[in-house]
Amino acid sequence: MAKKTRRSFSASGETVEKTTGFNPDYTYVVSNLKRIGVLAVIFIGVLVALSFVL
Repeated sequence: MAKKTRRSFSASGETVEKTTGFNPDYTYVVSNLKRIGVLAVIFIGVLVALSFVL
């Protein structure tokens, strides 16, 4: 997700951007993607093996 920014104008007319404190923790996503990758490799290996057997 993109960070939300707020723009405020100073007395000189310049824009100053401030980022909000939204900083979620997505460390569990990496482990889930690794698990999906391992399962995909296993399933593709099973399909290749079955193509030779059947």
